[in-house]
Amino acid sequence: MKATMALLLCSLTAMWTRPAAAGVVAQPGAEFSDCPQCPAMVVVPPGTYTMGNNEKPREQPEHRVEIANPFAVGKYNVSFAEWDACLADGACGGYRPDDLGVSRKSVPVFDVSWYDAQNYLAWLAKISGKPYRLLSEAEWEYVARAGTTTRYWWGNELGKGHANCAGCIEAQDLKAPKPSGSFPANPFGLFDTAGNISVWIQDFWHQDYNGAPTDGRAWEDDGDQRRRVWRNGSWDYGERDMYVSYRNADNPAKRNWRIGIRVARNLE
Repeated sequence: MKATMALLLCSLTAMWTRPAAAGVVAQPGAEFSDCPQCPAMVVVPPGTYTMGNNEKPREQPEHRVEIANPFAVGKYNVSFAEWDACLADGACGGYRPDDLGVSRKSVPVFDVSWYDAQNYLAWLAKISGKPYRLLSEAEWEYVARAGTTTRYWWGNELGKGHANCAGCIEAQDLKAPKPSGSFPANPFGLFDTAGNISVWIQDFWHQDYNGAPTDGRAWEDDGDQRRRVWRNGSWDYGERDMYVSYRNADNPAKRNWRIGIRVARNLE
């Protein structure tokens, strides 16, 4: 009996640690997890889209971006539970973010800096053997739009019931981030790509898109190295800051209770 249980445990471990079969993980919409503690991932397809918004100076000029290959993105933003797994493993710098009294299970982690995010990614890479990273700004807008061209992925009106934000839900419910999956997923199957928590991006801040890469890579060869981009309107942001092309930045060492993490990685 003990031998049988040991064999079963070995088999389960192998299922979690070996790469998914070729042609399965790479299929757009496929979901997988690289290890028991790793975030659920969704494969997004390659494609071309128009990034930016010519009505806003720092979102100009609109430009075409080509995402040449499928890649994987976190189905949800990283949760407190996933962060706490890193912490329990002696990693993530020993830092325990303040949860403001919300559940430390499925609620997305916040009060983390860009550097904290890098610590988490390094831990994921160590336990999974996969090169986890943050999204580039071009990748983030691509997955947030999810093939749509409207102000929000669900349309041009903020409306109700699509996201956790000021004006999206009843005022008495607007108290803090909500558990991931509380609102509908976008057409790529990703949750909270509008509202709930803003997320750190890999790129340095640039005042506009003049000279921006058109191949989806992170823009780190110039720009303001004292600031890193963050995207996605947070739970207490309203219509002015919720639309898909909205962008902002902050000191990468700063911890902000509005900003969390969404992970990505390339596919083999």
